[in-house]
Amino acid sequence: MLKKINVKDAVGTRIAHDITEIRPGEFKGPAFRKGHEVCNEDICHLQKLGKNHLYLIDLAEDEIHENEAASILARALAGEGVTWEDDPREGKISLHASRDGLLSINTPALAAVNMIEEVMCATRHSHTLVKKGEQVAATRAIPLVMKRAPVERAAAIAAQDGCVVSVKALRKARAGLVVTGSEVYHGLIEDKFAPTLSAKITDLDSEVGGIAFAPDDEDRIVAAIRGHLDSGCDLLLLSGGMSVDPDDVTRSAIRQAGADEVHYGAAVLPGAMFLVAYIGDVPLLGVPACGLHHRITVLDLVLPRILAGERIGRKELAFMGHGGLCQDCPERTDPKCAFGRGC
Repeated sequence: MLKKINVKDAVGTRIAHDITEIRPGEFKGPAFRKGHEVCNEDICHLQKLGKNHLYLIDLAEDEIHENEAASILARALAGEGVTWEDDPREGKISLHASRDGLLSINTPALAAVNMIEEVMCATRHSHTLVKKGEQVAATRAIPLVMKRAPVERAAAIAAQDGCVVSVKALRKARAGLVVTGSEVYHGLIEDKFAPTLSAKITDLDSEVGGIAFAPDDEDRIVAAIRGHLDSGCDLLLLSGGMSVDPDDVTRSAIRQAGADEVHYGAAVLPGAMFLVAYIGDVPLLGVPACGLHHRITVLDLVLPRILAGERIGRKELAFMGHGGLCQDCPERTDPKCAFGRGC
């Protein structure tokens, strides 16, 4: 229950909630924190903030203050790799990455939480690479005082699948590269794929375990794949041979090498002819020729997810269609780049 008092009569009382001050272009935040004892010098400041009345709170047994509600929500929302301080401001708590990694958002659970009135949580896009300390989400109770039941219901929804917001650490893979194409193998053109793919791997703190070149010959490609597996590589990237040209035999070589799961085609441009396959638990990524022409392709969406431990299949490749149209910007404008942000 709220009791309204005139601000001129508030000297000696304690403010029941953070009072926000906004100075356009300069400052937005609490001018007075919850619990502050009002003194004579505060009256003019409060009036300038439009506060002609203050409120004393006498919570009923089934009611909850915004700050306590925010703490309950943050605790339920935050999963592994996410940290937060139990110091709500204006009923809001920010969640931050506690490590470098790939942000993972349980979007159905997030939507379910946000369907409950008077609570909310906003996050960055799932599958965004984040650094330790970066803000990844924020939650708040919207009214100053609310019923406890909706808060507890939202927290139960957030926690029922483990969490809503987590940051997955990227494993350090030992990647084997197979560069296919008779024109490269016989030295007719200079290979550009190996340095391009190597840079993408090392940029994610993994290592290149070996590079093999093979002509457009199934048996030679199979031998290159098996050679990398025998040497201990736990991730393979194959370039070229992904189109519908009859001379492109990389896909059939991947099956012949023992792949028991092959997904060809992604709802992404550039990268529609991308391939994901598995030999046991080892992922094989088939990179089409667009990987040479475009700086950013479907590989840049899939590779971090693979390193974060996700198993990419038909469903994941299909869902990448939302946001999967690259605008070919001269420079990628992370974190504002929209490419892949819908998946």
